[in-house]
Parts: sequence; C-alpha cells; structure tokens
Amino acid sequence: MSLPIERRRNTAYRHDGLWTAALIHRVSGILLACFLPLHFLALGLAIEGEAALGGFLRWTESTGVKFAEMGLVFLLTVHMLGGIRLMLIENLPWRPGQKRAAMTAIVIALVIAALFVVRII
Repeated sequence: MSLPIERRRNTAYRHDGLWTAALIHRVSGILLACFLPLHFLALGLAIEGEAALGGFLRWTESTGVKFAEMGLVFLLTVHMLGGIRLMLIENLPWRPGQKRAAMTAIVIALVIAALFVVRII
C-alpha cells in the first residue's frame, strides 16, 4: 500500500508585496544578528588596547568595509521600518495602502543607505 501523494501547497501568497516585506524584515533581522559577533570583536579589541583597536580601525577604512557599512545601515533601517509597520498593523485598523507603505519603507531604507555612503566616501 503506497502513501497518497501530498498535494502541492498553494504558494501564490509568496508573490504578494506584503509577504516580500515580511521576508525582508526576517532576513534583515537574521543578518543583523550575524553582524553582532563582529561588533563584539571590535569592542573587545578596544578593551585590549589602543594598538589592537587601531589595526582594526585601519581595516575598516577599506572600500569593501565602507560598502558593508552601507549594507548594515540599509539592514538597520529596513528592519526598524518593518518593525514599526508590524506594530501599526497589530495595533491599528487595517488600511488599504499597506503594500504601498511596505514598499515605501524599502525605498526610504535605500535612500538612507545611499546618503550614508555619500557621507562616508
């Protein structure tokens, strides 16, 4: 006796902008959590002494690190705006412009990240 073939789940919701916004919020949270050990390393080097921290700070002046910082600013901004969006959804009545608000949050995060790059270069 064979087991019945499981029907494929309906995944049409994955093409919705709000699902994408929720996914970006979750991924940005995971990536920010991955950044924390590097941040703690920098703090630990500051405790070790000026020479150790100085070497780390010289490394952070490279172009690749500057672009990584841009990504970090983007992740922080998009995660913060996504969190605010979720709090509004949970505590206020549903409004028809939710998709537009989610896409606006992503655009704002991109603009802030770009302004950050212009400032540090």
